[in-house]
Amino acid sequence: MDERQGSEDRHQGTDQGPASNPETATAAAVNMTPPPLEPAPLAYENPAFLNSADGRLIRIMAEYAEPLARFRKEQIQDTVVFFGSARFRGREEADHALELLENTGATRPAPREEQPASIPQIVEGTATDLQRKRAVAAVEMARYYEDARRLAQLLTYWASAIPSRRHRFVVTSGGGPGIMEAANRGAHEAGGKTIGLNIRLPFEQAPNPYITPSLNFEFHYFFMRKLWFAYLSKALVVFPGGFGTLDEMFEVLTLAQTQKLAKKITVVVYGTEYWKKVFNLQTLVDTGAISPKDLDLFQYADTPEQAFEILKKGLTENYLIPEAAQGKLPGRTPEPELLSNLNIDEFLSPELAKTRK
Repeated sequence: MDERQGSEDRHQGTDQGPASNPETATAAAVNMTPPPLEPAPLAYENPAFLNSADGRLIRIMAEYAEPLARFRKEQIQDTVVFFGSARFRGREEADHALELLENTGATRPAPREEQPASIPQIVEGTATDLQRKRAVAAVEMARYYEDARRLAQLLTYWASAIPSRRHRFVVTSGGGPGIMEAANRGAHEAGGKTIGLNIRLPFEQAPNPYITPSLNFEFHYFFMRKLWFAYLSKALVVFPGGFGTLDEMFEVLTLAQTQKLAKKITVVVYGTEYWKKVFNLQTLVDTGAISPKDLDLFQYADTPEQAFEILKKGLTENYLIPEAAQGKLPGRTPEPELLSNLNIDEFLSPELAKTRK
């Protein structure tokens, strides 16, 4: 090694400074002041956590506790739930073209080739078989829209006359268009509160405008939405619909059949001709899949007046008469607030989850 190279090596070693001496480096780090640290977000204000997999339990609990708080504030005691197709719109005027929606809960119409045929298309022979069939169905579905609207009006007028400081048998729907809109609309026109339990979907959708604003809900979890459909319901009305309607109807019927409900629920299946084309429950009886008495879990109706009489009879016999006998009507003993005076197990366990001992 020549003298020049050695000099460069010594010079490089000197330039390393404190890094070449661990004790010096530690002392320098201790003497350095770190930059100011921002306050950490509160856990319940941390969107990254709340929207993560670890925050799922909190999101689920929020979809239980937040609706419960609103129901208590609005003094909702119980509900009557309307189910039915979201894909059809009512025909209010002669020139109102009825559209088939793209999907359940969507606001966009289905493609032109799936829409009901217009009269000119039928006359000119340009309509497809599917369009002609849906033109006939559209008229029938428009009738069901108006029937749901009328039934909700009748029920709301009657319920509003029940002496109670809380709202009884409040019309509730899935919050979307079609039959759901008709139910909320009828209750709104009758001057009552009305509930919409919407679900957030991966396509364009919106709540119908007839829902009471303070009772407009939107859920992420289908099972939490189902819980709130069943939680306060004392009756169910099933209008013609698709997969979602069938799902909700048979879920409630199964709970009643297996005696998982700790309450009596009146189920009205509206539109005998439609539903008997969709399913043949007598086959289930004939093959032994269900008991003949299981058919008594619901009743058919074909007019708003007939359905209303079934609902009024069931709600009166199952709830109003027993409440009067127990002195729960105003003027006898004060009514407790919704779900008050419950222990934690009762608070976290809705009526539908209670099993019979």
